[in-house]
Amino acid sequence: MTESERRILLGRVTGAFGVRGEVKLESWTEPRTAIFRYQPWCLRDARGGERELRGVRGRDGGKHLVAHFPGVADRDAAEALRGTEIHVPRSALPPPKPGEYYWVDLEGLRVRNREGADLGTVSHLFATGANDVLVAHDGERERMIPFVQPQYVVAVDFDAGVITVDWDPDF
Repeated sequence: MTESERRILLGRVTGAFGVRGEVKLESWTEPRTAIFRYQPWCLRDARGGERELRGVRGRDGGKHLVAHFPGVADRDAAEALRGTEIHVPRSALPPPKPGEYYWVDLEGLRVRNREGADLGTVSHLFATGANDVLVAHDGERERMIPFVQPQYVVAVDFDAGVITVDWDPDF
């Protein structure tokens, strides 16, 4: 699969909403309603089955997003979608602003400190509320490095496939 065809997980169905076939969504876009801009969606169920979906409409429902999927007309059909993941092609997302990154673009990059010590490969990132955290694995260790620029994350070089950090390899 080429980089532009790679699918990005943007959200998931968390349950039914009401009796008319609407669903509740969890969205990881910013703002969360931006998920509706990136269509078509590839829906992936728990068994790995996939289908493309176009024409989803939705709104902010306060605690969660509420969406109407074409062809879903009642609560039972909506509830059957619980846990379904919403993916879009990476190419559907706008380019990030300078100094901003999509987490998925950082995954797989090598992590080295200023002295050139190899700290592993980015496996994933996660949010803590205070800041995002980059997780690097080197086969033996897992390092969690605050994704704070320029204090800890000094440079991101996509051409070289390397993130340079100010981090002690023994920490």
